[in-house]
Amino acid sequence: MAYGREGHREACSFCGKSYDSGQKLIQGGQNTFICADCVELCYSIIKQDVVRPRRAAGVLRVPLPSEIKDKLDEYVVGQEQAKKTVAVAVHNHYKRLLHADVDDVELDKSNVLLIGPSGCGKTLMARVLAKILDVPFAIADATTVTEAGYVGEDVENVLLKLIQAADFDVERAEQGIVYIDEIDKVGKTYHNVSITRDVGGEGVQQALLKILEGAVANVPPHGGRKHPEEKYIQIDTSRMLFICGGTFTGIEDLVAQRTNQQSIGFAREGAGQEESSRDRLLEQVTDDDLIKFGLIPEMVGRLPVVAPLMPLSEDDLMRILVEPRNALVKQYQKYFEFEGARLEFTKQGLRSIANAALEKNTGARGLRAVIEKLMLDPMFNLPSLPKGYTYVVGRDVVRGEKPLLERRKRKGA
Repeated sequence: MAYGREGHREACSFCGKSYDSGQKLIQGGQNTFICADCVELCYSIIKQDVVRPRRAAGVLRVPLPSEIKDKLDEYVVGQEQAKKTVAVAVHNHYKRLLHADVDDVELDKSNVLLIGPSGCGKTLMARVLAKILDVPFAIADATTVTEAGYVGEDVENVLLKLIQAADFDVERAEQGIVYIDEIDKVGKTYHNVSITRDVGGEGVQQALLKILEGAVANVPPHGGRKHPEEKYIQIDTSRMLFICGGTFTGIEDLVAQRTNQQSIGFAREGAGQEESSRDRLLEQVTDDDLIKFGLIPEMVGRLPVVAPLMPLSEDDLMRILVEPRNALVKQYQKYFEFEGARLEFTKQGLRSIANAALEKNTGARGLRAVIEKLMLDPMFNLPSLPKGYTYVVGRDVVRGEKPLLERRKRKGA
């Protein structure tokens, strides 16, 4: 191949632009040419053709429930029953998309409701599912959504986040996962005696019904309020998987009343027995309990798969520190490696960190708060310290009785 030369009348065989127009031409066989703009366009087309089948294959080749759970195990500690429940629901949902042309049986959507305390892994589970399937993922907060026509976000803005995550590829966005957090905070306010509408509670649930069930929604491309003259993005939500999550604080008491069980009693021997009792109650949550809590029956019907997540124990928090692929201990050990140092944690040190996080009552989120505070000064000073040392985090370091920067020379260093 050769470049076109100045003065020649060669033109691009694709778009017709001539060399005189300032375009650099690449010559092929049989006196054919292609300009730089067409090269870039062809490259982008080829790139889309290469990327899309790979992404589509992530959906068309539906992972087995056991494969989904194995991947969840790499990131989410404990919650065995919840992971199995979610794995089956996700497998069935994407199998439904794969066999969309089945006409003898109508397959319903398998939207999921995750119930559990703060920091137990609800959001993480939804995020990991999207990563496993290689589909777009978006998180929305139900408390920021209001009924159409009122101050706040419309439900269509939730879909816009998913479209943005798919780089405005609507077809790909339609196969994505939307996680709606704090769904329990929009419960129907039975005690509301105001003459105004419950636009932040039942109104939000009513607004969410259509997209949860499956409908063609008109989404403003720039978000915000709809404008009559604006051109909307039309997207079908019947192919999306919606996962809703919430703490549902106090729902155990509703289960206890229904089953005539004692949630917290004087006969308990300790906090462990109390937690075990609450765990058992959480596993028995039914549609009626959700309706009594404040979800409208139509909303409950559109969330057929309910997966309760249990509170994390001290042992669970210790495992979270070291086992997942993104474990905090592994992350900080890698940072120390970057500085030519080694970081070790004793078992007593890990237990002290887990115990401090447990006192915060924020689940796994408390671990990061404890570790960040513990590692602030060491990470500030480490780059300026001599290389080749080992730093050990024990119980005394976590309690502040001894500085982490007391070090010992690594063997062989």
